[in-house]
Amino acid sequence: MKKDKDYDSKECDGNIICPLRDLLSRLGDKWSVLVLITLAKKETKKARFSELKKDINDISQRMLTATLRTLERDGLLKRTVYPEVPPRVEYELTHLGTSILTPMEGLVHWIENNWDDIRSSRKEFDNRLDSKTAAKTGSATNIAENDLGLN
Repeated sequence: MKKDKDYDSKECDGNIICPLRDLLSRLGDKWSVLVLITLAKKETKKARFSELKKDINDISQRMLTATLRTLERDGLLKRTVYPEVPPRVEYELTHLGTSILTPMEGLVHWIENNWDDIRSSRKEFDNRLDSKTAAKTGSATNIAENDLGLN
């Protein structure tokens, strides 16, 4: 990472990792990713609020509103209000929003290629955890002794 960038010292205390951490916290949440991907799949890269809500059916209205505002604030989306009755509002990917799709696509491909291994690892981990839990039958003292390796 370049060290010649001028980061806001109040916000980051000169920490060059701060912008990375900030954007990862926003783009790393599932709703932001789903909104961006949903818009990317649209032929026009645009959608109304109700379309997004329908396409991402398990997101609440409040969470969708907050996510759209955050993405708009970061310059990834553009919100257009049309002076109609009732008012029509559309959200569309900006150039910046479109540019994040390529790295996201790489992540999606990585997940697709490694999902079986991840599921297998989770299953092995859960089985080990379950077998340890099953072995710890008895009093609280015995459980504590097992945890400390005293048995």
